[in-house]
Amino acid sequence: MKAVGYRHALPIDDPAALEDFELSAPSPGPRDLLVRVKAISVNPVDTKVRKNAAPEPGQTKVLGWDVVGLVEAIGAEVKNFKVGDRVYYAGSITRPGANSELHAVDERIVAKAPTSLDDAQAAALPLTTITAYELLFDRLGVPKGGGAGQTLLIVGGAGGVGSILIQLARQLTQLKVIATASRAETRQWCLDLGAHAVIDHSRPLATELRAGCFGEVDMVASLTQTVQHYAQIIESLKPQGSIAVIDDMPMLDAMPLKTKCLSLHWEMMFARSRFETPDMDEQGKLLAEVAALVDAGKVRTTVNANLGTINAANLRKAHALVESGKAQGKVVLQGF
Repeated sequence: MKAVGYRHALPIDDPAALEDFELSAPSPGPRDLLVRVKAISVNPVDTKVRKNAAPEPGQTKVLGWDVVGLVEAIGAEVKNFKVGDRVYYAGSITRPGANSELHAVDERIVAKAPTSLDDAQAAALPLTTITAYELLFDRLGVPKGGGAGQTLLIVGGAGGVGSILIQLARQLTQLKVIATASRAETRQWCLDLGAHAVIDHSRPLATELRAGCFGEVDMVASLTQTVQHYAQIIESLKPQGSIAVIDDMPMLDAMPLKTKCLSLHWEMMFARSRFETPDMDEQGKLLAEVAALVDAGKVRTTVNANLGTINAANLRKAHALVESGKAQGKVVLQGF
């Protein structure tokens, strides 16, 4: 089968950073679906793994953790899907990625794709949807339909996770949603997705909130450059507020949280599949719930760039765009 992968951890401007390969097709395990991949999207995790995780000598590593495709075969213990089903999912960090014609995935983290979206539009959603959903409901503990009188600040509102988090918070809670963005186009993007207001994260957050007469907030979803904004996030939070973070950083000092009795939460959407937790199937369920919201016209795709066919040259362009930090919404590729 056709696949895109790498044999050495290299900068993205090196032609060998991602290459086209022919690889053997995977064999589905008892609970696996074998999916013929129709579209994918690229996330920051793809670029981080590519730069930092070199394969064993002579081996090829395949990335890719966002898929829309058709079920081609099923394992002996699969209960919820059949051959021909059109599905979407984010996969597992401990298994080969999906930048390949065929991909094996555990059915528990899969759902049927939204019928109202084409393959590329749907491929933009799974990983960021799971991240945003778990951050909002599992980490910050906001109850469905709740949050009245409380404010959520989303740092990095125009990114992949921020773009879906704005929508989920508006559709499924009563929170006031304030996003951050630093350019006119990203500011408008956040407003179009449903943010009540947008402030500029290139300026001090607490000052921006005061200027907008918002005051302190109840919770912060810090999705990018947390270390840079950390002191301002703490200043911006009410006593007993909560912070949820997703980005990688060498260290984070929790002591400054003590004075205000703030809580810190990490969201890592691969944790359930990595450790096969008893509630692993919650990811399939939440994807099904969001697919229904999409088909009802309440949540929209976050795709903002389609770079064409799934091949090494186009994936290198996608990685470069994501690494630039200027990507708005999601970057997708479609077909082999």
